[in-house]
Amino acid sequence: MHVSHGNRLPRARKAAGTALAVSALLGAAITTAGPAAAAPKAAPRAPAAPADCSAAYKIEQTLDGGTTWRMCWHYNTNSGLILDKISYQPKGEPKPVPVLTSARLAQIHVPYDDGQNEYDDITGTDFGMRLQKLKASECPGGTIKTVKVPDGGNVPGLCTTTRARGHAYRLNNDASTGGTGKVYTAQGKDLLVYTVNKASWYEYITEWRFSSDGTITSNVGATGSLSPYDFDGGDGRGWPIGKGDQAKAESHSHNVFWRLNFGLDGSPKAKVEQYDSQVTPPNGSGSPKTKTTRTPVTKELMGDRKDMRWWRVVSTAGKNKDGHPRSYEIVPGASQKHSGRPFSKHDVYFTQYKKCEQYASNNLGCPDGYPNSVDKWSNGETLNHPVTWVNIGFHHIARDEDQQPMPVHWQGFSLAPRDVTAMNPLTPQDLSGVNGVPRT
Repeated sequence: MHVSHGNRLPRARKAAGTALAVSALLGAAITTAGPAAAAPKAAPRAPAAPADCSAAYKIEQTLDGGTTWRMCWHYNTNSGLILDKISYQPKGEPKPVPVLTSARLAQIHVPYDDGQNEYDDITGTDFGMRLQKLKASECPGGTIKTVKVPDGGNVPGLCTTTRARGHAYRLNNDASTGGTGKVYTAQGKDLLVYTVNKASWYEYITEWRFSSDGTITSNVGATGSLSPYDFDGGDGRGWPIGKGDQAKAESHSHNVFWRLNFGLDGSPKAKVEQYDSQVTPPNGSGSPKTKTTRTPVTKELMGDRKDMRWWRVVSTAGKNKDGHPRSYEIVPGASQKHSGRPFSKHDVYFTQYKKCEQYASNNLGCPDGYPNSVDKWSNGETLNHPVTWVNIGFHHIARDEDQQPMPVHWQGFSLAPRDVTAMNPLTPQDLSGVNGVPRT
């Protein structure tokens, strides 16, 4: 059963069983760290480099071009998989570059179009406690780690593997398009880390990808089944599934939130910047001009996407070999923003770190009377240890192809390295001197 907002009672998703209410009764989440059922660990304020957890809880992978990713993991009975102390060491860097202190899901908010049902699938179901067992075929070429889940036993449910992503780069080092100059090209691989958690009829694949060029991507894929209790959608609120026009699956939204605690260069202190580009149409036969402006974000912010707008989190503790501060740019994926609740109205949030602020809505763990959603925490406080929240929405209007089972629909974002290294970390050796103005 889901927990609804306000005083409305949710329609039961009964097949999920009576255990669905357990996590709502727990209050604070229980964390575990894997096979040995180690004691819960307090979240560190800054990542170590390399990850200093024991072998059972460590993920380390060297990819094409010599890039190595290191991180720790632990498990939470509400949000599931949490990655800690994430560091990135490309070729040519003498030591790992700490990137994130922690990265995790912060909510999956599911309001139905009829206004009768509204669910928080992270803190309102037993999402974390219903970690799914993975078959070897679901983790091709990889390793399935066993997770100790309270009341769930040892679950082989964490896959770590690598997956091809296609071209990492290509350069024909010749001025002509079909010339005979040397062609530089390479195929890339990603480290893939993922779990599958069940929330009533839905199954959510939480996927993290770490690329050899320093990019981090997270996607949540919703699959499983449409709720059999929500086939009463009227015109404009549902879609006919099955024979004729009788059973109309109720439309609904999936508003997925992530919480990112950066620790660039080993420090939780960072700066946030917003960039906006303005295009001026040409006069007469001229060409359009574009000007980009930088706005320091010194106070907590609720940010909205706009054409030619982006944000980055900037290190205050380290620079690359060119003397430029390291940073990561937030690159949201496709999103259908849902404006039904204040916390779902914005695409990104930057809040000052507070230990108990863990979930974007229906937050657990703060004292009684404390605001329980991310919009209420964005109240203008000065940022010196910013926490980044990303909101990606999907309006799910069902279709015949959604049964049975439902194909995965993905929503997510990326973190793109910006000046983390002085050059492309995959640069071939004989181009390593081409830094700045290219040779002509």
